[in-house]
Amino acid sequence: MGEPTVAADPPVSPTPGAPVPAEGAGQRASSGVAGGAESNGAESGGARSGAAAVPHRDRPELPGLPGQPRLVDQHCHSVVGSELAAGRFASLLTESDRPPALGASPWDSAVGLAVRRWCAPELGLPPFAPAEAYLERRRELGVAEATRVLLRAAGLGACLVDTGLTQAAGVPLLSPEELGGVAQADVHEVVRIEYVAEQAVSPGTGAHEWAAIVGDALRSAAARAVGLKSVVAYRCGLDFEPRRPAPAEVANAAALHLASGSDRLAHPVLLRHLLWEALELGLPLQLHTGFGDPDLVLHRSDPSLLTGFIRAAEPYGTPLVLLHGWPYHRQAAWLAQAFPHVYCDLGLTLTHVGAGARRVLAETLELAPFHKLLFSTDAYGLPELYLVGVAAFADALDAWLGEAVPAEAEAARIAALVAGGNARRLYRLP
Repeated sequence: MGEPTVAADPPVSPTPGAPVPAEGAGQRASSGVAGGAESNGAESGGARSGAAAVPHRDRPELPGLPGQPRLVDQHCHSVVGSELAAGRFASLLTESDRPPALGASPWDSAVGLAVRRWCAPELGLPPFAPAEAYLERRRELGVAEATRVLLRAAGLGACLVDTGLTQAAGVPLLSPEELGGVAQADVHEVVRIEYVAEQAVSPGTGAHEWAAIVGDALRSAAARAVGLKSVVAYRCGLDFEPRRPAPAEVANAAALHLASGSDRLAHPVLLRHLLWEALELGLPLQLHTGFGDPDLVLHRSDPSLLTGFIRAAEPYGTPLVLLHGWPYHRQAAWLAQAFPHVYCDLGLTLTHVGAGARRVLAETLELAPFHKLLFSTDAYGLPELYLVGVAAFADALDAWLGEAVPAEAEAARIAALVAGGNARRLYRLP
């Protein structure tokens, strides 16, 4: 997730999925995924305000993980804690920050379909319930109960939360501690380095003290975090000059930035300086790559553009984690294979590509070593996006294991690595 802006409530189109044919729901009642992870019980289902519970075996469980720790979501954001109008809710189902086209709705997308498929049964509705019925049921339960049910249904053991975003659709996000309490998951902070730099300076900051002030703030923030995150792909693209800028270059760039009066840090020299400061701290550094909101230029977010920086950073040994990737996930997979300090995930991608998730995961695993691929949802704003991300990942991984790894014990080992073992090792989690 990049840097979404707050849009006005988009118009709500005719309800996607209405009416819902009973045959369609029944045809997809079984995903064929054999599960070993924790299933949805009364604990995760929660109160249903009198609505009859609906069987939901359509939601896949993680394959071959009996007795293993629960999922580690290595890159995510918090969720809103208050009710959203229908248009604002729908705006969080898309990466676009623009109002939808006339007569269109973000519900009519792979993400919207996945919410209706995986999340509706958790709230006591049939799979593929119409969007209006889903939102009405959500209102009946209340935002606190719906959030609790959906987050716990995701079965997360730990969440690594990027704290660089504090609102979604104009509504404050829950604190990381609140998120962890509701989800019954351990929460660890990932610090967004551009956000730290922007918050550190004041109107009186001078150009020659900018680097010292920002450096102190970054070290202080890193002391409480398990990882760092950069959105340089949004700010200037990944085709930046890889070398570390000299102090005089940084001071000159800081003078230009401060004189502009902009709060947004976008000068390429200052962004490069932050990346090199982050490398010295030694914590895993997450880097947005691939698609996102319209603030980026897609072809400049190709992770292969980072090859020069990756080579220059290699002597530091600091892990670099390439997030999301699509449509450049194969490039990310190659980088993870070629360089020992590079890792990758598919977080945002699997949520958004629908039935293509199986293909994208399989393409990534053509080259990515099993110990280098991490799980994440990149969920933001809506608890639904946690559950959809988990379901898409579980389904895609199960399909790949069924074809590529017929040995049950080996499949369980690989699944355990990707689902959480790799993240626990990389971020040194308990």
